[in-house]
Amino acid sequence: MLAEESAIELRKVSVEFDARSVLRGVDLSVRRGEILAVLGPSGCGKSTMLRVIAGLIKHTGEVSVLGAPAMVFQDYRLMPWRTVRANVALPKDLTGRGDDPDEVLRTVGMAAFADLYPHQLSGGMRARVALARALAQHSEVLLMDEPFAALDALVRERFNEELVRLHRKTGKTILFVTHSIREAVFIADRVLVLREGRVQAIVDTRGQGRLSAFTEGVEGTLRDLLGQADSTYVAPPPEPLRPPWEAFGALAMLAIVLGGWAWLAANSSPLILPSPWAVAQAMVASAPQLATATLSTLRVTLDGLLAALIIGVPAGYVMGKILTLERLFSPLVVTLQAIPTIIVAPLLIVWLGYGLAPRVTVTALVSLFPVLVSTMVGVREVDRVYRELFMAMRAGWWRTLIYLEVPGALPVLLGGLRLTVSLALIGTVVGEFVFLEWPTGEGVAGLGFLAQSGRLNFNLPNAYAAVVLNIVLGGLLYLSVSLIERWALRYRRR
Repeated sequence: MLAEESAIELRKVSVEFDARSVLRGVDLSVRRGEILAVLGPSGCGKSTMLRVIAGLIKHTGEVSVLGAPAMVFQDYRLMPWRTVRANVALPKDLTGRGDDPDEVLRTVGMAAFADLYPHQLSGGMRARVALARALAQHSEVLLMDEPFAALDALVRERFNEELVRLHRKTGKTILFVTHSIREAVFIADRVLVLREGRVQAIVDTRGQGRLSAFTEGVEGTLRDLLGQADSTYVAPPPEPLRPPWEAFGALAMLAIVLGGWAWLAANSSPLILPSPWAVAQAMVASAPQLATATLSTLRVTLDGLLAALIIGVPAGYVMGKILTLERLFSPLVVTLQAIPTIIVAPLLIVWLGYGLAPRVTVTALVSLFPVLVSTMVGVREVDRVYRELFMAMRAGWWRTLIYLEVPGALPVLLGGLRLTVSLALIGTVVGEFVFLEWPTGEGVAGLGFLAQSGRLNFNLPNAYAAVVLNIVLGGLLYLSVSLIERWALRYRRR
């Protein structure tokens, strides 16, 4: 139990990593409303002690804290896919409790930058946002693990002064880890010296360092000459325009392909290769039939892709989280993927008959493997440091999934989806090649069916027209995924 005047109490706290003692019987009492700085050489257990208090590390001994502490990490750990405002709102999103993000941003002087993404901020601005997020948790205890270590000297000095003012305003209990003796003396009411995992001494510095730091001798003169520094914001450069030669190059490539096609057709039999003009005429003459076939192929492709996503994403997520399941099911998944679809397709006629079901099944089977693998890899790519942040905020598994794992895995999943849409279209066409006995009156004949029937009936212009439309459809599907990816990942630096 906490004493009435205490905010943090540690009794005989010890931590071991791989049979190596990091903390050894630490006893500590931090008074409510004070700033306690923690000094010590690297590896002495400073950050470990903060993580013990935050509930992130297993330990022996007793730890008592006034409420759930908020923590500011050294690397800030801002979510790159969330704006400044959304990062500060994260505690409220995860727990349902927290202060208004705009109000907290005004407190730290970042209200004007609420709609920017972390990659658009300077180091000092990121430190402000990380501090604002911790303040938004509305915790009585604030843990800070060298939050200003990456800042230059002048900006760091400014933050030291702002932290002291913020402490006077909020009255929070702050445990502050630092390597700087001057920073510790300037900020803290007391300084704890930690060596080899033990508390060496606790020195009372109240009212001393704040009167003398940065003000005496040559250091004071240099301080006056340099003035007061602040973090800066440099606007990102505008989106670069595509050079005109790219458009001309694409048109030139198209002209070369069409020219080569026309030349080969002029030197070949029409029964082998029809000319581009003959194919264009066939497209005009059979426009209604080709339009129906295109829509049919598109429908099957999207239905099969949706089925693969519904099955593959949850399965990939579970396999990505539980290594044992991956080791158990991966051989089966790889074996099934190695079976040629053209062999499985005829069996689907026996099992599912003719119609839409076997076509969608073939497309889903072709698409399932890349969806599953990209999801599994994406989940594992989520940085461990963000998981620790969510643990510190006491986020449950569902909110961790929604706010961390889904957006964290999205870049890999969307990258895999680019490949998947092409494979889905291939699977649809393969199915249409196999199921040639469909009644055309049902309106289910797709582009693959028309290409195959045109070849069998020696109507090559119609067959090539179906192939051309299939190529166009594949390009449009790929472009659609690219646009979705560009929008969904707009937070990334280009």
